[in-house]
Amino acid sequence: MSASTPKLSLNDDRLFPAEPPARKVARGIYRSVRDLPIISPHGHVPPQWLADDTPFADPTTLLLTPDHYINRLLHANGVDLEHLGVAQGELGEDAARAAFRTFCDHWPDFAGTAMSYWMREQLVGIFGVTVRPSAETADRIYDRIAGQLAEPEFQPRALLDTFGIRFLATTDDPCDDLAVHDRIDREVAITTRVAPTFRPDRYLEPGRPDWPELTRALGDAAGVDTSTLAGFTEAMEIRRRYFKDHGAVSSDHSHADLGTLFLDAAEGERIYALAQRGEASADECLALRRHLFTDQARMACEDGLTMTAHPAVARNHDPDAFARFGADVGADIPLGVEATRGLQPLLAAFGNHPNFTLVLFTIDETVYSRELGPLAGWYRAVHVGVPWWFLDAPDAILRFKSAVTEMAGFSRLSGMIDDTRAFFSIPARHDMSRRLDAAHLARLVVEHRLDEDEALDIAHRLVVEQPAKVFHL
Repeated sequence: MSASTPKLSLNDDRLFPAEPPARKVARGIYRSVRDLPIISPHGHVPPQWLADDTPFADPTTLLLTPDHYINRLLHANGVDLEHLGVAQGELGEDAARAAFRTFCDHWPDFAGTAMSYWMREQLVGIFGVTVRPSAETADRIYDRIAGQLAEPEFQPRALLDTFGIRFLATTDDPCDDLAVHDRIDREVAITTRVAPTFRPDRYLEPGRPDWPELTRALGDAAGVDTSTLAGFTEAMEIRRRYFKDHGAVSSDHSHADLGTLFLDAAEGERIYALAQRGEASADECLALRRHLFTDQARMACEDGLTMTAHPAVARNHDPDAFARFGADVGADIPLGVEATRGLQPLLAAFGNHPNFTLVLFTIDETVYSRELGPLAGWYRAVHVGVPWWFLDAPDAILRFKSAVTEMAGFSRLSGMIDDTRAFFSIPARHDMSRRLDAAHLARLVVEHRLDEDEALDIAHRLVVEQPAKVFHL
């Protein structure tokens, strides 16, 4: 290794303001929350990892293959996703090492991105890597990470304690028997609470070609005939109760828009019957989907599950990638979304209900100050979720914080939602959030818009009290 090989390190003041007075305040705020436990109420870590406590296979399978953010930029720069093991399962040693070399060779392509920030945090902060990724250093970094992954302290359950994760929610299909979660509760000696999340959105989309089969599977899981809308509704209620009985605290929803409406019983049954036969028009399918989504809010008022909604994503935008690798490989692009008129029917009915909590977050950055902040600043049920995915970037997060809190204040935020399936990025994302909270609050302090003791209190609430309150922990 050349003596001139560029080093990799973490500056203690990363993400803090450049101005000395604000930076000094940010340091103090950050120190007050740095070591608090992590609450992760919305994520996609497979519960099987924790149930089996199987060592991670290799650096590529762990850090690269499942990471949509890494994959999408490598794809844009000419790397075939097959080379990264996407949709292939576990890679062999030679293929895994070759993929990691490719990533390291493309490290300059990530300069200035959120992906570079998270990966640097993981490489340095977790694995102690001290050299910058490159074609020259790839094997050295790979070997270091691989050696550590073989150690007991790097197995999934041990890392829950190492990372300080107090609560971790997974994402689960409504028909899942949750046997893995039961096994974690019964057999796994961990202090972290691991909870399922009810994710019904594909069952609420009558325009899907497989929707009739999905409704029948839901009925089988609930023990109910779903040939009618009344039966479907009963099955949903049964499965939501099942999830809540197994520790769930929320449901998660993603559709193309935030349109809501109530169909009367006869019209709902009419469209439902057509959709079951594949004969409903596009407009009828849209109306039924909006009704089914709205009815989930009615159910939430009854069972108390927090409802999270993150609309407006053009999923699987690249048809070739979808055909080759299937859904959810990173070819998802933001759409604009309208919330004020779309949500009005739902919020008129449930927006101030004492047992309803609605968390709204989206990758349409323009909607935060115009609509979501004001909605959260009026309706008691509404909270704004922190930016995710495309907006999990420092500058975007600071824009978000200013946009929302100027209208709705800090009490209407959800607390950090990391929304990740990349297990090792969880502490990096939460640390980034705490640093940016400190940066934002420090600016308000030095501008004399907030007292320092108030800023310290708010920082603590955003990490601990807000997510506990919003997700009823």
